[in-house]
Amino acid sequence: MAETTTPAGTTVAEVLAELAALEDPKARAVNEKHGDDHGVNLTRLRALAKRLKTQQDLARGLWTADDTAAQLLALLICRPKAFGRDELDAMLREARSPKVHDWLVNYVVKKNPHAEELRPVWMADADPVVASAGWALTTERVAKKPEGLDLTALLDVIETEMKDAPDRLQWAMNHCLAQIGIEHAVHRARAIGIGERLEVLKDYPTSPGCTSPFAPVWIAEMVRRRQSGTVA
Repeated sequence: MAETTTPAGTTVAEVLAELAALEDPKARAVNEKHGDDHGVNLTRLRALAKRLKTQQDLARGLWTADDTAAQLLALLICRPKAFGRDELDAMLREARSPKVHDWLVNYVVKKNPHAEELRPVWMADADPVVASAGWALTTERVAKKPEGLDLTALLDVIETEMKDAPDRLQWAMNHCLAQIGIEHAVHRARAIGIGERLEVLKDYPTSPGCTSPFAPVWIAEMVRRRQSGTVA
């Protein structure tokens, strides 16, 4: 890869060398269990991002380095609103690591003015990983800006397609199902009923003190907390 120097004077090669020095076999073993092929402790990665501060050119250079840790760092130091629509679309299709995919959607796309334009396009994509990003953006709208969404139609799609969807898409659709039930009382009974019939993530192992991702349990617990005033 050709040497790239940013206006701030930091080169991509220098940052990649620093990331290599942070490589920790124990961190890699933990990350690889979740499908993430890097060995950098995320606390140290965030500390490096804090030191580098926002550098869009450096972020773009790191993204093209074909390295998961470098891409994660790029997402922490970029300017989310600076990416064009086609650039974001290409980045999403390049983000095969679950953590990179998650950070790209949550830290960058959701803050970008093209998010709503991309949301339905991604939802309809044949690639289930891309489609899962569209569902994640839809879940955000369900919670924060539901005006204009056809929640009944969303529940129809979830009821028909979630049971047999690939894992990451299934997880995103299940989150949308739960969010509809949590946020919209008029659809709550149907959302719970869909969850009970499909039984998606019913037996998912849940740590003590955490809420199960099984939609009926998730919905009931979040509604209970809101009614008791323990959450906003």
